[in-house]
Formats: sequence, structure tokens, C-alpha cells
Amino acid sequence: MASAQLSPFAPAKYPQMPAIAGVRLATAQAGIKYQGRTDLLLAMFEPAAGVAGVFTRSRCAAAPVDWCRSILAAGKAAALVVNSGNANAFTGMKGHAATRASAEAAARAVGCRPEAVFLASTGVIGEPLDPAPFAAHLADMAGRAAPDGFLDAASAIMTTDTFPKMATRTARIGGKSVTINGIAKGSGMIAPDMATMLAFIFTDAAIAPQPLQKALAKAVRGSFNAITVDGDTSTSDTVLLFATGAATSRGVPEITKPGGRALVGFQAALDDLCRDLAQQVVKDGEGASKFAEINVTGAISAASAKKIALSVANSPLVKTALAGEDANWGRVVMAVGKAGEPADRDRISIHFGPHRVAFEGERDADYSEAELSRYMKAAEITIGIDLGLKSGKATVWTCDLTRGYIAINADYRS
Repeated sequence: MASAQLSPFAPAKYPQMPAIAGVRLATAQAGIKYQGRTDLLLAMFEPAAGVAGVFTRSRCAAAPVDWCRSILAAGKAAALVVNSGNANAFTGMKGHAATRASAEAAARAVGCRPEAVFLASTGVIGEPLDPAPFAAHLADMAGRAAPDGFLDAASAIMTTDTFPKMATRTARIGGKSVTINGIAKGSGMIAPDMATMLAFIFTDAAIAPQPLQKALAKAVRGSFNAITVDGDTSTSDTVLLFATGAATSRGVPEITKPGGRALVGFQAALDDLCRDLAQQVVKDGEGASKFAEINVTGAISAASAKKIALSVANSPLVKTALAGEDANWGRVVMAVGKAGEPADRDRISIHFGPHRVAFEGERDADYSEAELSRYMKAAEITIGIDLGLKSGKATVWTCDLTRGYIAINADYRS
């Protein structure tokens, strides 16, 4: 597999991730695919945490996704086990057997029922997953799991990622603070809904499964389901949110019902954390050198606006133009037109950053090619499209398409 160069968006330093009461973490070099790096993560919840989840809409979902869906309704998690290097997808009955064996190994190590163990896998599709490394390492990992270690956890779940992805936020519930930490991975096969993307979020807030699920679903809509690197939806997409409830010991009230003012601050912080992680995923898109925000306004509805934004964001011609620092607005027009959504050619206006390049069905005679060329050299680009129809709007984040993407994916299995 080709060695990816460090993303130009890799952070100079990582956020200080506070411990989350009730969460302990451990990683190991299990040799599932990679040598000389960690590839197995165990998170333990003591006592069992409330859990919510959102998963891929792929009709070829991986075995761990099926497992998590089957146990999610119980609303409780004692452990999370994640491996990188093998997606355990399209592996037939062997895949389901490996999933069961992995959950049983974790249950023995942690001291819980297998159905309280959530699983996620990422990596190559179609290769059988050997559960032996799980059995060999999980007991030791459980014995040395510690409250810190979020950086190590984010590193262990990487595949073609060039940097670990983390974010932390503080929210207030009932006038008191709670913490939300998140880690994510994802570099290619990124497109709603969702991506070859795993994200795991931890909070000490006490939130019952129903409001927790509603909060996560809302956060995902405006973040992980609004990104695309290459237009390909993975078999393995998983976002899990764990709420330990430990903050009640500090007088933070428990939230038992969806809606209401009590969740407003938490929801805002969760939304922001998920957007942060989702944008980090795009900025580490395979071979990416540009980060682009696509804003569509004036559509007949928000759903229509999102379809148009994704049409632009997924266009190879738009993405290669970004890589070449070419403000080829004709390709944007093309992508708007092919989306199949209502649009009136003579009402559309297009901006690259502050520069209006097209207006009322033709090129804007006043724009400066020289100024636009200077703008396109920036690492972060905004494309604005106003359809001039109604008030529907949407934002999608994407990256450019470079030779690096081809190099990484041309020999991914080797």
C-alpha cells in the first residue's frame, strides 16, 4: 500500500483531551494487518454507559454494523472494541462468526455479556477477519486500560489517515458543566450516508437512550452526512455516542426525555464537535491539498439544496479544477445542472469566495481573473451558488482530487 504524505491540514498540536469519568481506554499492536503500529482499541464503561448509534445505509453493511444494530435497542454498553486494517465486510457467515467471537472475547475480558460489547472494523473489504488477536490481547488491554489515552485511541483506528482526529467540547446542563470528547477516522470512501468513517463520542452527561439517539441523529445530519471525499459510501460507517452519567455525582441532572431546554446546550456542543470531526476527515481526504465548502442557497427546499451541493462536491471535474487552482465555474454550472433538481439557468449566481464569477445566466463581466487566481491558491476555498428560487439552503464540505488519491487507492490491498 502506498505511503501517504502527511496532510497539509494536519494540526501542529492536538487538543488536550480531558478524562471522561466512567471511560477507560487501551490500545494494542495486534497485527491484524499492520506491523509496528497499534490497530486495536478497547474502551470500557464502568458502570455500563447509555449508547446511541448511526450507521451506514449501504445494503452491503459489514458484520460489525449488523451486530451493533442488533444490540442498540438495549441502550447500554459495557465496552467498545475497534480494529483497523480489516473491515470484516462481505465476509459471509465467517464474518458474523468472527464478530460474535470478538464480542465474546471482550465480554470475558471486561466481565459483561457479549451483547453489551459494541464493535467496529475498518480496512480492506472481503478479507476474513481472524478473531484470534482479539482473544490474545483483550484481557491484557482490560487490565491496563486507563482514563486518558484519547490520542492513542484515535491513532489505533486509522487506516489511510495521515493524522489522528480528535475534538473536545464543554456543555452545560442544569447550569453545570459536562464534557464531550470525540475521535474519528476516515480518509477515503467518504460520502453520505456516511463514509468509511468511524467516530466515537464520549460524555459524562446522564442522558437516556431515546434523547441521546435523537441528539446524535441531529448532529450527524449537519456533519458526517454533509461531507464527501470521493462519492463512495462505505460498508462500515459507524458513529456511536456513549453517555456514562458520571456527571450526576456533581449534581448534573439526568435527561430522560427528548426536547426541552435542558438539552439545548448539549446539542449545540455536540453539533459543533461533530462538525469539527467531520471537517477533519475531509481535510485528511486521501491525497487532499484543498478543503472546499460548498454553500447552496435559494433552492426550492433544503433537501434540494443538499442534492445540488453534493453534485458539485462529488464532481471529478470540479474537484480536479480545485486541485489545479482553476476557478472553472463552468464545471460548477455543469454540476448544478446535472443534479436533477429545479434550477433556472438565468437566475443562478456563483461565487468563489468573495468573487462573483457568474450572474443571471452568464459570466460576470466585472470579475478579475487575476484576483480569482490569487484566491484559488488558498488552502481553503468556498464556492457559493445561489439559485434565486426560494429559501432552501445547504452546506457540504469536500476536498480536491489529486494524483495522491489515485496512488493511494491503486494499490490499497497490497
